[in-house]
Amino acid sequence: MPGLFLEDLSVGQSAELVRTVAETDIVAFADVTGDTNPVHLDADYAATTPFGERIAHGMLSAGYISAVLGTSLPGPGAVYLSQSLAFKRPVKIGAEVTARVTVTAIDEARARVTLATACLVGGKTVVDGEAVVMVPRKAA
Repeated sequence: MPGLFLEDLSVGQSAELVRTVAETDIVAFADVTGDTNPVHLDADYAATTPFGERIAHGMLSAGYISAVLGTSLPGPGAVYLSQSLAFKRPVKIGAEVTARVTVTAIDEARARVTLATACLVGGKTVVDGEAVVMVPRKAA
């Protein structure tokens, strides 16, 4: 199931997905990554932090960006080369996260595409950054 080819892409093209962060997502992410920081898993500890409650791992939201890149834009066949991230706000359990990617530049000679990346909750940016991916060309 191929994704989009380099020739199919244009600056301004965008895609997104929406996910609701569940308790089980946070626990599974901690299990898979080994990131057991108590701010994510321990309600009593999290209550003593500036957030006042448990929050999702920032990289869980970043994973939603990866999902858009790998499944939609450009989609299957794209290879992640780099990603910058800035974490702006915490993401709470039950939050609906919209991950959005937008093509900002295409390097045809190197088959690389630069995309603005962001995650939003309630219309407010919680994560933003920039990704560079290598995209396959159509067969000659």
